[in-house]
Amino acid sequence: MSEPGYQLIDSGGGRRLERVGPHLLVRPSLQAVWAPALPDREWKRADAVYERAEGQKDRWQGTIPERWTLAIDNLSFQIRATDFGHLGLFPEQRANWQWIAAQVARARKDTGTQPRVLNLFAYTGGSTLAALAAGAAATHVDAARGVVQWARDNAALTGVEGAPCRWIVEDVLKYVRRAGSRGERFEGIILDPPTFGRGSKGEVWKIEPEIVNLLAQCRQLLNPDGGFVLFSCHTPGFSPIVMQNLTEGAMRGLSGAAEYAEMRVPERDTGRFLPSGVCARWSSL
Repeated sequence: MSEPGYQLIDSGGGRRLERVGPHLLVRPSLQAVWAPALPDREWKRADAVYERAEGQKDRWQGTIPERWTLAIDNLSFQIRATDFGHLGLFPEQRANWQWIAAQVARARKDTGTQPRVLNLFAYTGGSTLAALAAGAAATHVDAARGVVQWARDNAALTGVEGAPCRWIVEDVLKYVRRAGSRGERFEGIILDPPTFGRGSKGEVWKIEPEIVNLLAQCRQLLNPDGGFVLFSCHTPGFSPIVMQNLTEGAMRGLSGAAEYAEMRVPERDTGRFLPSGVCARWSSL
């Protein structure tokens, strides 16, 4: 049984106070340079705090279970307090998950067929879950075997483990090259590339020199009769204008509508938002 929901309670001073299912957590948030809205006593109620200390190992302090589950809309996630401070959940993507579901529904209505969706750098699979729950057939690609299994666990929690999905552990650049050579086509392509990473066999990924080529290959995989692309990232310096220039360059010559925005998480009571990356949403459906 999933515990309900996620809430950002407060942010500021380089940190965020968040309720993740039944647990109140404090984690770093470098963009939160403003002052917290709540008094310190509210922050001290946290069950656990993830601390970064110069010259020391980052760590969790407090008492929380090794893993638990929660639900956001119709999706369920297994939460794990990892050694590097991530939880396997990215609530700033919630609006994107809703957009994916709407695009899949539109493609199903327009074509009468099951749209194929490719999710690259797919991590714990929030976007894959959104596509599957909306009725798509998905291909989920990530270089880390452990997080692909984590995504499969999330699919089981969401109740879509029986939906058509290929779970692929492979370097993303290798996969898209092979898929292009085989003539594969998708009605939806989702990518959330990291700033830096390593593939399953030690391949080095750096977003700045690689992203233009990757987007060009994604265009080749997109069904020319109609499709959508969701491109998001958390790289410092990547603004909505950068995303617009990259996406318009990749999609030049195709007829479609696009929007570019900061991803953000609303605070529960203050009306403020915590910025959390950027995204480009393009669709010709």
